[in-house]
Amino acid sequence: MKHTIKKASLEDLEEAADLFNQYRVFYRQESNYEKGRSFLKERLLNNESDIFLAFTDGKAVGFVQLYKLFHYIKLQKQWLLSDLFVHPDYRGKGISVSLIDTSKQWCIETDACGLMLETEKTNLVGNNLYPRCGFEVDELHNYYHWWK
Repeated sequence: MKHTIKKASLEDLEEAADLFNQYRVFYRQESNYEKGRSFLKERLLNNESDIFLAFTDGKAVGFVQLYKLFHYIKLQKQWLLSDLFVHPDYRGKGISVSLIDTSKQWCIETDACGLMLETEKTNLVGNNLYPRCGFEVDELHNYYHWWK
């Protein structure tokens, strides 16, 4: 099954929002298409993220969302691979790898030093996928978060 990847624009908002909602549900969040759609629309309108969509037979079946960060050691821009999702019916067909390869190419095109990501320890698929795609696990750091 052949697929293509394209950079999303506002024209792709409905398809991106549908996949984004499914992604959030995958991570045990309540389904909320409208709120997710508004969130993505704001990101696109304000140039706060770059989203790439994977299409098979004209249907959006996966996406990756990247946020711009800055690396304090390399003194360069880098990208946070924040969200990666492929519809369950299309998994195992190389779409995730294509989305990651597209993200790596985006780093080259935007003169960024690389990609970073984090995923849950329980995400077995992701924890097997990322090393296969050339990512290295950073075992020197603990990642923390604070929520208000």
